[in-house]
Amino acid sequence: MELNLKGKHVLVTGATKGIGRAIAEGFAREGANVAICARDAGGVSATVKALQALGVKATGKSVDAGDPAALRAWVAEARMFFGSIDCYVANVSALGTSTDAETWQRSLNVDITGMIAGVEASLPSLEATKGSIVMVNTTGAVQVFGPPTPYPVVKAGALAYMKYLANFVAHKGVRVNAVSPGSIFFEGGVWDRRRINEPERFERMEKLNPMGRMGRAEEVANAVLFLASGAASFISGTNLVVDGALTARVQN
Repeated sequence: MELNLKGKHVLVTGATKGIGRAIAEGFAREGANVAICARDAGGVSATVKALQALGVKATGKSVDAGDPAALRAWVAEARMFFGSIDCYVANVSALGTSTDAETWQRSLNVDITGMIAGVEASLPSLEATKGSIVMVNTTGAVQVFGPPTPYPVVKAGALAYMKYLANFVAHKGVRVNAVSPGSIFFEGGVWDRRRINEPERFERMEKLNPMGRMGRAEEVANAVLFLASGAASFISGTNLVVDGALTARVQN
């Protein structure tokens, strides 16, 4: 199956590590040019160099994803750099797991307000290119795994936004989808830290998955690349779960 992503212009938020980094590198390996953003300026610079080493155009900027104005400015700069936008990947998250007011507000700022600002800023160019939007979500938005913390709650709201937007822009040729990972292991990530600090919890989660393991960032990236590509030309408004059959519900 040909994804035909060579020469496309892709924007990825939160792309200096983990799933976001795997997504950016996946696009670059397919020949797509990539613009990234993240808060860590050093990480952005290093990631841009790594992407350029794969033979594509790449650019990046230090951006706080909870600042809508900064995200809109980054999108505008990336569009000027490439000339157009073919895909916008909203990956960054506040990952709010505390229930204090500050964490709730930060989660809303990043996962809802900031995400929407970036998406809407990219839409005019995406309409011109008949492009696509992919939002990285979580299985916590579709099945209860613990207490009502900000992360799964705001992500459930983001899924609703995805579905509404997909319906609203379909006639303009723009596709909008989500990818919801389950437990994903990567060096320096949440589950890597738990492997070190909470080994019993880590082993319990591994055994809980029907596949007997956690997913890899590259496996999530592959799903994102597919949905962004022409191979998924009639898929929109879909939430693609990447969890090794962990979630026990019938999706409707």
